[in-house]
Amino acid sequence: MSTQDTQLAGPDLKQGVALSELAEGATLLGHADGEAVLLARRGNQVFAVGATCTHYSGPLAEGLFIGHQVRCPWHHACFDVRTGEAAGPPALNPIACWQVEQRGERVVVLGKRPAVARPRSAGGPSSVVIVGAGGAGGAAAEMLRRVGYAGPVTLVGAEDTVPVDRPNLSKDYLAGTAPEEWIPLRSRDFYADEKINFISGARATAIDVARRAVGLADGRTLPFGALLIATGADPIKLTIPGADRPHVHTLRSLADSRAIIAAAAAARRAVVVGASFIGLEVAASLRARNLDVHVVAPESRPLERVLGPQLGDFVRALHEQHGVHFHLGHTLREIGERAVTRDDGTSLPADLVVVGIGVRPQTALAEQAGCKVDRGILVDQHLETTVPGIFAAGDVARWPDPRTGRSVRIEHWVVAERLGQVAARNLLGAREPFRAVPFFWSQHYDVPIAYVGHAESWERVEVAGSISDKNCLVSYRAGGRILAVASINRDQDSLAAEAALEQDDQAALEGILARART
Repeated sequence: MSTQDTQLAGPDLKQGVALSELAEGATLLGHADGEAVLLARRGNQVFAVGATCTHYSGPLAEGLFIGHQVRCPWHHACFDVRTGEAAGPPALNPIACWQVEQRGERVVVLGKRPAVARPRSAGGPSSVVIVGAGGAGGAAAEMLRRVGYAGPVTLVGAEDTVPVDRPNLSKDYLAGTAPEEWIPLRSRDFYADEKINFISGARATAIDVARRAVGLADGRTLPFGALLIATGADPIKLTIPGADRPHVHTLRSLADSRAIIAAAAAARRAVVVGASFIGLEVAASLRARNLDVHVVAPESRPLERVLGPQLGDFVRALHEQHGVHFHLGHTLREIGERAVTRDDGTSLPADLVVVGIGVRPQTALAEQAGCKVDRGILVDQHLETTVPGIFAAGDVARWPDPRTGRSVRIEHWVVAERLGQVAARNLLGAREPFRAVPFFWSQHYDVPIAYVGHAESWERVEVAGSISDKNCLVSYRAGGRILAVASINRDQDSLAAEAALEQDDQAALEGILARART
């Protein structure tokens, strides 16, 4: 995560530019007082905002301007150009806004505008308790304060850390190219300043619906007016002999990532069990640490269930070019002290084993409270469970997809944060339906893969552009409709596809793909 601003380019906006240089709905990159500034025009209004995304410092000038939002090309964060507000995760902090003055046919940027004052509200429940301090829980706690809720907010996390940037745990941090100070999303001081009672290292064990209280394992009781369950999911562990050996790891938390890093320092050969996104990102990170890496998985090609055969073959070849060895069509029978045994009786040396075979949602707390559960906590379009006043968000929640009508549970970081924010507003009575288009990104060496939409199954996969040239869009279709689009190095097209999916505009999607074929 770089903290450097976008490199200064374009005109000095303090000197002004001709209004004719900025078409309706367009943006223009310039600078003011030594900072990169983006001009955006909507109708007769011109806005000036910071040109650098507050998430991973992505260049907003290379993104899209839609409505009154500018969207980051890297990880699809959204900002409102009228206020600078971070309107959509993964960005949590706003961008700066500048005063703009039109002088005849020129637009001149003046000084920075003061931050928009937060609203203050005396309404809402008597208190809010959030169980789970991952992406959904952390985003929900912040949103409650951003929209002006003044009542008591308690955030309970089972881990001993503040909420962390979970995607980085298998990527740059594990690879050794990102320092640990990048990993916390917020400091403990942030929660104190926001008057959020953050309780870490505590596990909720019971919900007393009648008394409106959450019980913790240490005996404490937390009363609530409204409750958000954001308990996330636990990694699935192997049950074969040797699976409990000390050199066998799963990856979910910062502690898990730290443990793998420590083990990698003394290891030479690693076996990754599972060819999932987590498994392959771990494989790439361990290769960056110069370990000999072998991937064992039962499928015939990696990531085929999500990305299809073409991208699956590409990802495998990419990893093989970087020295990863695949043993597909196999499972493990046993894990020994220095080797693993496959189901065919052959063995592979292994000083380190990392298991990435999926996760299970943590639904026990919700079940105990009487919430209906079916492969996740069932919620309505407003993210409320079957028990009034109790909401669920993040990896643990299963909600009605507004585009297909099916119930879905999606394990994406950005989705979790967006679920948490919508749930927070609905805890306060907003009754806002959750309609965000799912998005995730995965990094494999120098190749980023972005994915918008959701296709649990498809009838046809079509490639526009060239996968081998790392410049393509891949569409997933069923029933004559495009359900999702994956991309490599087509950032603006990915943003445009996301916007078209938001509007359910199949014609726009077809147009995006047609242009990618030329």
